[in-house]
Amino acid sequence: MIIKRTPQAASPLASWLSYLENLHSKTIDLGLERVSQVAARLGVLKPAPFVFTVAGTNGKGTTCRTLESILMAAGYKVGVYSSPHLVRYTERVRVQGQELPESAHTASFAEIESARGDISLTYFEYGTLSALWLFKQAQLDVVILEVGLGGRLDATNIVDADVAVVTSIALDHTDWLGPDRESIGREKAGIFRSEKPAIVGEPEMPSTIADVAQEKGALLQRRGVEWNYSVTDHDWAFSDAHGTLENLPLPLVPQPNAATALAALRASGLEVSENAIRDGIASAILPGRFQIVSESPRVIFDVAHNPHAAEYLTGRMKALPKNGRVLAVIGMLHDKDIAGTLAWLKSVVDDWYCAPLEGRAVPRQNNCLSIWVTANH
Repeated sequence: MIIKRTPQAASPLASWLSYLENLHSKTIDLGLERVSQVAARLGVLKPAPFVFTVAGTNGKGTTCRTLESILMAAGYKVGVYSSPHLVRYTERVRVQGQELPESAHTASFAEIESARGDISLTYFEYGTLSALWLFKQAQLDVVILEVGLGGRLDATNIVDADVAVVTSIALDHTDWLGPDRESIGREKAGIFRSEKPAIVGEPEMPSTIADVAQEKGALLQRRGVEWNYSVTDHDWAFSDAHGTLENLPLPLVPQPNAATALAALRASGLEVSENAIRDGIASAILPGRFQIVSESPRVIFDVAHNPHAAEYLTGRMKALPKNGRVLAVIGMLHDKDIAGTLAWLKSVVDDWYCAPLEGRAVPRQNNCLSIWVTANH
């Protein structure tokens, strides 16, 4: 259903989302000029005294969640903007770890609609402005922004990050970001700022990231160089210029992402106790990331949608004891590397079930998935 009339602040969230989906001529329209103009009118370019911006092919969500968990344990008032959502649009904005009511989102949409005038915005740009407006109203200490696509031209990059993070670099969204890791690295490093820490969790960092850091005058901090970590069966240790933290609790999120979050936190200069770090790491968890929702039978939810993520998922699967056949229910958008992603999972999956999705995935994605499964089963 297409909503042609402009909704009001009291209109249902579903009406607003339908309106936003059809507001702009392009689903993705990278660039900062339009969204920056509206942000300036709203006064949301500085949503909190301190801002982390997190980019990367994979690992953004769990890195953001770990930062959020530690900072909340330390007593800070924290807001997080992430995308996409799994079930509800309201998942995209968290304040103190909680989703806001739908009425808060519709009120923010009405403010943006009033401020934008004749400036057209994409669904994501509108959502980003909404998050910034909601954070501003909440009077937060820290805001954590997860980049939607790339970095340099992503709507989140209208905000100057106090600490910028690049979690990982792999091939995804190549139509938009470039055909290789070097091109993608340059785009993601576009969130770096002069004289501000730039944390890189990718162990095989493309040289373009260092190039951008030098061009911008950012303070590059690389995994394996300025900071590092080591893991045992029972705990892990982290080291950087500030010293070493030992006997840290093993995280429930992927280890590299927890370590990257800790590197960003320690580079921030924010006052956080060691107890808060330990408590935050131990409690950080995010739905859809190797989420075991049942043990009998074992049911796992995971949002892996590119070869890099599928490689990690396959490793986690192989570490589990196998009892019986492994059935995979999978749906992917047609612009993803279906063959490259499923090739990793082939070694741990016995039977495939291709599920339909809405939007960009219909009807082409079912054909692509079915063709691959038929040819490789």
